[in-house]
Amino acid sequence: MRVAVAGSSGLIGTALVAALRADGHEVVRLVRRIPAARDEFRWDPETGSIDRRALRGADAVVNLCGASIDEHRWTGEYKQHLRDSRIDSTDVLADAVVKSGVSTLVNSSGVHYYGNPGDRVLDETGSPGDGFLAQLCVDWEASTEPAAEAGTRVVLLRSGGVLSRRGGILGKLKPLFVLGLGGRLGSGRQYLPWISLEDEVAAIIFAITETSVRGPINLVGPAPVTNAQFTRAYAKVLDRPAKFVVPEFALNAVFGEFAREGILAGPRAIPAALEKAGFKFQHNTIGEALEWAANR
Repeated sequence: MRVAVAGSSGLIGTALVAALRADGHEVVRLVRRIPAARDEFRWDPETGSIDRRALRGADAVVNLCGASIDEHRWTGEYKQHLRDSRIDSTDVLADAVVKSGVSTLVNSSGVHYYGNPGDRVLDETGSPGDGFLAQLCVDWEASTEPAAEAGTRVVLLRSGGVLSRRGGILGKLKPLFVLGLGGRLGSGRQYLPWISLEDEVAAIIFAITETSVRGPINLVGPAPVTNAQFTRAYAKVLDRPAKFVVPEFALNAVFGEFAREGILAGPRAIPAALEKAGFKFQHNTIGEALEWAANR
């Protein structure tokens, strides 16, 4: 297949491009700078421009664009940046796949679509939750509707936290755990949706190539865990103590609104659509995923 990837320089995008090429697929990358390689084509989501040659003959477009939700405190300006970085890119690509006749659009979203429903188990039929992140995911997914209405097969990747040695949530947590400063966040009862980078990439390729898959899919491991369970599992893998507790008031003071929605809250989501379609996880438990990430 010929696959165009936007957001190919990030943690997931880099691994996805390598895996697609290893499987024998042709990959072209959409970049915002002047192209520096034969497989790169320029686009600019802010102006809506895209080099149409990028999608010529493409079987699928994968959109992984989106500014990090945890890099800055959520000021009004940064919240608008989070929205623009996701919705503008999706608007442009949804229009481009229709005009270019691309049959499949695989677009990022987030598992925070569901908000914080507590202990309730959520598959892809779950309703959207409340808060900024949930509404962001709702609007993000809605940006793909013009493509779906035109007959494009659209897959929405409601991804949890990606576990990788090279970055993601472990990139921030590992130094603390190695120093013996790890511990649960708040009560620890909130769920922490997770998936290994290996399974994340394999699931995206599955979504590209398995034409029966469409609509939202939860990119999360099959065994949900709370923050406290995650903390114990990671401490065990690293053979380090994790006795500290970061109180809610401290997290709220440092991270503000992001702490309430992205750290102290999380849905108990399961990958029902993926498993029903026949996808097989390499890492079925948090322990397996953390061992894999620690030992790569």
